[in-house]
Amino acid sequence: MKNFAMTGVAGYIAPRHLKAIKDTGNTLVAALDPFDSVGIMDSYFPEAEFFTQPELFEQYLYDLKGTDKQVDYVSIATPNYLHASHIHMALRAGADAICEKPLVLNPEEILRLKDLEAETGRRVWTVLQLRTHEALLKLKQQLEGQSPKVRTIDLTYVTSRGTWYHRSWKGKVEQSGGLATNIGVHFFDMLVWLFGRVQHLEVHRRDDTVVAGYLELEWARVRWFLSIDVNYVPLSLREQGRRTFRSMLLDGQEIEFSEGFTELHTRVYERTLAGQGFGLDDTYEAIAAVAKIRTLPVVDNQMTKHPFLLREVIR
Repeated sequence: MKNFAMTGVAGYIAPRHLKAIKDTGNTLVAALDPFDSVGIMDSYFPEAEFFTQPELFEQYLYDLKGTDKQVDYVSIATPNYLHASHIHMALRAGADAICEKPLVLNPEEILRLKDLEAETGRRVWTVLQLRTHEALLKLKQQLEGQSPKVRTIDLTYVTSRGTWYHRSWKGKVEQSGGLATNIGVHFFDMLVWLFGRVQHLEVHRRDDTVVAGYLELEWARVRWFLSIDVNYVPLSLREQGRRTFRSMLLDGQEIEFSEGFTELHTRVYERTLAGQGFGLDDTYEAIAAVAKIRTLPVVDNQMTKHPFLLREVIR
């Protein structure tokens, strides 16, 4: 049994980490969050210590060293801009880090973390859960069994959010990295994993609710569209009360991977605990791509625009 600590235990994604820790037969000994609405801990690890101040939490990790509660892993589920500093905290306390995506906001930070791994002898792992999705694993196997050819892809993801999003850290580019980083980085990682490294990247729209563009990979040409505006959910789905739309057309055929997400964090933890998790090199290409999306000039290329940019939005 391994001992875990967690930062960001009051956050949206924290329950998946708590469940993964429990499902893999491990225990949580300490947790950190500036917000104290963390009653969910009682459902998983009621004996765990809880801190609202990072200095006290970090000192506790040091105090546990050499005891039977010494922390082996720190799970990091905090806002994106805190990931790098919390990874540093974990490794310097003698633990590995398991960090939510995006691992960091800029690729240069990955290089610095590689130096820290070498210095401390600990590892940085990240959550690239789409790489464990059964349907996508099957697709990867199929692609590897076929003669290589360049594919055509339309990737669309609309996950509607209220006005709270813009007023929270998620709506601040310097803290979240913007839409492509916050809601899209795992899709860019999936594309790189399936179709190779980034060769060319265009941004066709970038504002508070939509970011879209075109991506050339070694084995795919991708028109991509990401949005938090519910009006981009197809009207027929909105009329059913749906507020999310996810689609990936591969050479005109829909790849269905909308289901099966509830256990993916557990699968990532299982791999990580077995020493087969996703490390710094795995995430570098996607982090570099979303960082470029923040700064590339917006261009108007009718030949490569995503269809959602060409249609009238029904509000």
